[in-house]
Amino acid sequence: MVDYFVSFGIKDIIDVLCVSLLLFYLYKLMKRTGSLNMFIGILVFILVWIVVSQVLKMQLLGAVMNKLVDVGVIALIVLFADDIRHFFRDIGTSTRTRKLFRWLVRRRHADGDLSKWDPIVKACDSMSHRKEGALIVLGQNDELHDVIATGEEVNANINQLLIENIFFKNSPLHDGAMIIVGDRIESAACILPLSQSEELPKEFGLRHRSAMGISEKTNAVAVVVSEETGIISVFRKGSFQRNISGQDLAKYLAENVR
Repeated sequence: MVDYFVSFGIKDIIDVLCVSLLLFYLYKLMKRTGSLNMFIGILVFILVWIVVSQVLKMQLLGAVMNKLVDVGVIALIVLFADDIRHFFRDIGTSTRTRKLFRWLVRRRHADGDLSKWDPIVKACDSMSHRKEGALIVLGQNDELHDVIATGEEVNANINQLLIENIFFKNSPLHDGAMIIVGDRIESAACILPLSQSEELPKEFGLRHRSAMGISEKTNAVAVVVSEETGIISVFRKGSFQRNISGQDLAKYLAENVR
């Protein structure tokens, strides 16, 4: 044991830090998706397995636990298939990763033009003043295909008046979410998964929980206009910003939607 710590070098420190960061990220992911207790249980099992097989050298019990680990890995992949996909999708689409990639290929980030978001921003501002509820989801790729299929096809260019008419209280499509991918409104009245997160304020309603739910499972950005207060909120990757202005909304969309 003493010899082990004497030979402990910089490479081992980096190794420990990398594992710690990975576990911390998995902890945040499990907490966000409501699987924190399972994550803690897995950690406890791994610690017991290490103590039994590596420290105490209990061969029989260690062999049994080794078999459980072999089977458990496959079971975890099946149970957490969606979370694993979300994990790798987060890495590939994170702001830091994109900045690093742009730096490596020396590409310049052109974020000065906010005019492309004008129809959405102006529609949200208008509905906010009238206290008309709205839920708009901006997809990053084709990951919303199944969600789009739950609603009514629109297939139209992004237009302020069209957005406002769809979310007008007497409109048959005002309930549910509008899905926008690229520069097209794909569908409306779509059904989104509800979040079970305990971090959401109690006053948040069905639209906000739906927005959080889709942001937890995909890389989409969801915009909510509260029907009770008119406050605009944005949701992305299981987190949210509340009470943002139209100008801030345009900047947020420019920075987070490709």
